[in-house]
Amino acid sequence: MANFKGDTQAIKMVEGHALSEKIMRFEPERRINTRAAAAHGIFQLYESQCQYTKAVFLQDPATTTPVFVRFSTLASVRGSGDCTRTPRGFAVRFFTGEGNFDLVGSNLPVMYSQYGATFADLIHAAKPETDNQAPHVSSAHNRFWDVISLNPESMHKVMWTMSDRALPRSFAMMEGFGVHTFRFVNARGKSYWVKFHWKPVLGVHSLVWDEAVKLAAKDADFHLRHLWELIDQGHFPEWELGLQIVLEEDRYKFDFDLQDATKLIPESLVPVRIVGKLTLNQNPENYFDEIEQVAFHTDNLVPGIELNNEHSVKAFSDSDIQMSRLCSANFTELPLNRSRTMIDKLKRDIQLRAFRNSDSSSCELYSVENPMQKYLAVGDPVNFPETLSSEKKLATNQLFSDRFTQAALFWRSQSAWEQNHMVAAFCFELAKVSVPEIRERMVANLMQVDNTLAARVAEGLGITLPVSESLSVANIEFIESSLSMAHTRKNVLVGRCVAVLVGNGFEGARLIALREELVAGGASVKIIGSRLGEVKCSQGRALQIDKSLATVGSVMFDAVYIPGGHRSVEALCKDANAVLFVKEAYKHGKAIAASNEGGMLITRAARSSVMSDVFKGPGVITAGPNTPTDDFVRSFIDAVAAHRFSERPDMGAIVA
Repeated sequence: MANFKGDTQAIKMVEGHALSEKIMRFEPERRINTRAAAAHGIFQLYESQCQYTKAVFLQDPATTTPVFVRFSTLASVRGSGDCTRTPRGFAVRFFTGEGNFDLVGSNLPVMYSQYGATFADLIHAAKPETDNQAPHVSSAHNRFWDVISLNPESMHKVMWTMSDRALPRSFAMMEGFGVHTFRFVNARGKSYWVKFHWKPVLGVHSLVWDEAVKLAAKDADFHLRHLWELIDQGHFPEWELGLQIVLEEDRYKFDFDLQDATKLIPESLVPVRIVGKLTLNQNPENYFDEIEQVAFHTDNLVPGIELNNEHSVKAFSDSDIQMSRLCSANFTELPLNRSRTMIDKLKRDIQLRAFRNSDSSSCELYSVENPMQKYLAVGDPVNFPETLSSEKKLATNQLFSDRFTQAALFWRSQSAWEQNHMVAAFCFELAKVSVPEIRERMVANLMQVDNTLAARVAEGLGITLPVSESLSVANIEFIESSLSMAHTRKNVLVGRCVAVLVGNGFEGARLIALREELVAGGASVKIIGSRLGEVKCSQGRALQIDKSLATVGSVMFDAVYIPGGHRSVEALCKDANAVLFVKEAYKHGKAIAASNEGGMLITRAARSSVMSDVFKGPGVITAGPNTPTDDFVRSFIDAVAAHRFSERPDMGAIVA
């Protein structure tokens, strides 16, 4: 009888309506670009582009276009950290008067693959090993490098991925690229080739590898949180839209094919024209409804903007991907996926339909309005007439066969510190590869890019370079300054976060003056102490601690300031977390400032590194009692805006 009662209880539990709903609910996850942040905003055109395209949203500078932008990490899953070494998705949806235009791009300007057939293989190779699902969100394993080593067309993208570009400081401080070459068509039917660029107003800045590793533990949501806080504080992130435009007749004047997605157009050959600005000014209200259910589609185009032939291969698969993920062919009916202007009357009585038509007609009446004439006027089925060859073959032109020239251009355009970081990245990743043949193939590929690069990586891996292959194939006669972050904008405070280390008895006068100037410039200031609660300055004024040293690290900030006050600094010198904080800030090239006794903590950190009695070099600013406060504040603000000082002595020797 007891068993019977138990069975009855189990049946009733399953019959419960709420429980049934929970069991049936299924929320499928994206396979790639899973970890993401997003925001709403507007796009404002600077000047009409009617000369090049008939796209309506690029005609009138007085018109603003609503946008939704999604940033994501490529090889990630929900719950992974933000700061992994991986390309970032940069997808922009324009809600135009002619329907949605999705510019689905990346923070890196090229693809791994030239062909759609190998694209999926390369993406799957970046995922964890199939037997044990490790390593998590990292390409440092056999399968990825095995595929890369046998596909030399991917070397250009690999060079970008091994650079600090794959470790952005913030979504608001990374470039965006349309990656593929699009076609503009104007009202007269004239065609142009075009590359899309997003140039961040805050400049292009990155983390360094040691920061990224530690941020995974200190603040896995670093990028998501930063974007949200910028918008929440009213410091709206901005990017300027730049276009590289090539005449149709100039298509074959380059030593590469414009349709090759593993190549970029050097800005020294075709300058980027700045034509408008993207501003993100509203955070999402519901993560799943907006960020998860948005379905970007490369085939979402408007009249006047078309895909090239190679790009069309990827567009063909997008519908299948989104239908599978969102479990319906009608994913375009979800609120954020539906066009805000063009309503298709055939879309009635279908799944996911949330929009209610105001009329009773279920089709377009030919007696009132010929729908084919309307569609032709809009331009949806009409593309630029391109000459097609009668010869059918699975091949591309010879320009596609150059695998290494642009990879070499990228390497040789980097500054010394950027090259050092790339060598370290290659050594880290390839040292994780357990198959010697894979490592050797990769070093052989690097020899085709640059001898010095290959030699440095080979030395780090314990590989001897073959003498007979000591000459690289790539022949580069110039460098491209736009490819190096050393030349980016370095005079903006917006988005920067400064830590102030204090204890009871700190000097408050300079701190107040400094905080006012930093906040006025768009930076945020966090008061850090050994414990939470209040701390009092030497004049008795209380200050609230924002974060305790046990929960933060210098990797979460752009700079650090230590006010004077003997009692305060003495306590900080005895706190291992405070000493480590300053050591890490110096090691990572960040601005460090101290006034009066605050310099004692810098000295303590230097001596604990067992390599110097003092931290010195650019970006280390100290002030004595006679130093004018205005001069001190200005020097520190300039240092914070510079982002990072990579030329400090002995940075790599510091253990922190």
